[in-house]
Amino acid sequence: MKVAVPVLAPILRSDTQGRLLAAILAAPEEEHTITALAARAGTSVPTAIREIDRAEDAQLVITRRLGNTRLVKANPANPLYEPYRDIIMATYGPPAVIGEELAPVKGIDYLYLFGSWAARYQGEPGRAPNDIDVLVVGAPDRDQVYEAAERAERRLGLPVQATIRTPAQWDDAADPFITEIRSRPLVSLRSEGIL
Repeated sequence: MKVAVPVLAPILRSDTQGRLLAAILAAPEEEHTITALAARAGTSVPTAIREIDRAEDAQLVITRRLGNTRLVKANPANPLYEPYRDIIMATYGPPAVIGEELAPVKGIDYLYLFGSWAARYQGEPGRAPNDIDVLVVGAPDRDQVYEAAERAERRLGLPVQATIRTPAQWDDAADPFITEIRSRPLVSLRSEGIL
C-alpha cells in the first residue's frame, strides 16, 4: 500500500511518522510507551513500532525496556536533533504543544485547531501555514487561555491565535463564523488523544 506524501512536511515518510515524532519531541525529557504513542498518532501498535525502530536507527530516539514495556524518549545528543525538532514541531507539533499548554486550564469543553494549519494537517494542499488558529469552546479564564497560547507560540515558533466561544455560540448554526469553521477542516484535540 502506497502512503501519500505528507502535505505538512513532504520530507517525512508519512503523517504517522510526523505525529509520532511530534508526541516524543514535544516532551523530550519524558519517556512514552509505544501503546500511548500509537493512540496519540491514531495508528496501530505494529505501525508505531516500525516507525519507532526507524527513528531509533536514525538515533533520533532512545528506547529502553521496563519489563515487557518499551519506553521511548527523544535523543538530544544526536547532532541533527535541533533542526529535526524544529521541523517536526513547526509541522506536526501544534496538537501536542497546544494541548499540553491548555490542558491545565479549567472550563474548556472542546478544543479545536482550524484554519490553514488544520487543513494541511488533514492533507488539504496549499501554502504552508504561517499561524495556528485555536478554537476554545467553554467558559475558561480568558487570561489563562491567552497566556497558554503565548507559551505555545514561543515553543512552536509560529503565531498562535486563540478564539474563545461559549457552548451556546458553538451550537448557533446561524453564526457565520461558526458556520465557516464547521465547513472547513477541524482538528479536535480530544479526538487526537490530547485532552
